[in-house]
Amino acid sequence: MTRFFSRVFKLGRWLILSVCVSILLISLLGVDVQAAAKTAPWMVTFFGPPESPISSAVAVPPIKAYYWTSGTVPPVIDPNAPAGSRERYGDTKTQAIGTLERIQSLLQESGLSLSDVIYLRVYLVADPFKNNIVDYQGWFDAYAQFFNNPTNPVKVARSTLAVAGLVNPDWLIEIEAVAVYPKFGKSFPWYLLFH
Repeated sequence: MTRFFSRVFKLGRWLILSVCVSILLISLLGVDVQAAAKTAPWMVTFFGPPESPISSAVAVPPIKAYYWTSGTVPPVIDPNAPAGSRERYGDTKTQAIGTLERIQSLLQESGLSLSDVIYLRVYLVADPFKNNIVDYQGWFDAYAQFFNNPTNPVKVARSTLAVAGLVNPDWLIEIEAVAVYPKFGKSFPWYLLFH
């Protein structure tokens, strides 16, 4: 019990010190606290024209916790197909659907869903079966099955880049996703508040 109160006291000292330093920095830097309070987002806010399939920007309040995936790649759809064949991984659209389904599973394991995603970074490779042209439309069609639709109206902020290649020469797409925990609840990573 003594250790508990000792830790609380130590935490309290650090809290008081951080508040004092914050006040000092605010006064020295001339930050307009009232203006900052008016402009700071209090909920995740998406910006952009309604006719666009993606958001031009997303604002996230400071109390939210982020969830970042590593680059996620498509699953093998036919393990018996030879490497380099279309049948092994599929075209860009098929690979994009498989990759987004993998991301959806990762999110679900952490108590999140695709509606919590705020940003996607997408890497596309030219398709050797389509005259070495990057199949942007295949990616856009796959995206439309998961975002900006009646099931999930979220329009994420997004970057789509054409790259020379990925680790596996059969991959035509790799996707990174950023999500935000919607609220404090069972799935919120509470331990982050104490680190």
